[in-house]
Amino acid sequence: MSSLHDPVKIGIVSISDRASTGVYEDKGLPALQTWLTQALKNPLQFEARLIPDEKERISATLVELVDAGCSLVLTTGGTGPAIRDVTPEATLAIADKEMPGFGEQMRQISLKFVPTAILSRQVAVIRGQSLIINLPGQPKSIAETLEGLKDSQGQSVVHGIFAAVPYCIDLIGGPYLETNDEVCKAFRPKTAIRPPKA
Repeated sequence: MSSLHDPVKIGIVSISDRASTGVYEDKGLPALQTWLTQALKNPLQFEARLIPDEKERISATLVELVDAGCSLVLTTGGTGPAIRDVTPEATLAIADKEMPGFGEQMRQISLKFVPTAILSRQVAVIRGQSLIINLPGQPKSIAETLEGLKDSQGQSVVHGIFAAVPYCIDLIGGPYLETNDEVCKAFRPKTAIRPPKA
């Protein structure tokens, strides 16, 4: 199967003072890894990091993962208004380009569940040939924002952000990501769809 799909290296970063010091178990990294493994057909290699809410440390970790060849880097945690929440600032500090649509759509999805979604400050940026996205902290919210909302028949009601991720990575020169449509169907213009390999 690996010959049919491009291999992809993905950085996953959980940002939490308490989880990084062992006060409680980190649930962000397992949630990210599980969802991505179900959503993508590509052979995946994960670079996982569990770090405290420290701006310079977060920025350095993101740069390290981009330099290590991660085409996609997903973070979870540290995106609210609390004083220690500095993930968006750390992400913007190392960005070549900001991609505001991702944060806007995540808040739209989360607002369907809780009015406090307007307090979320997730951002997405491009650095080099990597897409970096800040996700919410709760595993349930991670899945909702990535997948979007479906009705009782399984039809998409609100698109999740991951539907746009593969084409974004195409445009910045990364590997060709292929999704399992029942989890999350990637959208590409017809001209950007690669015919299946024999």
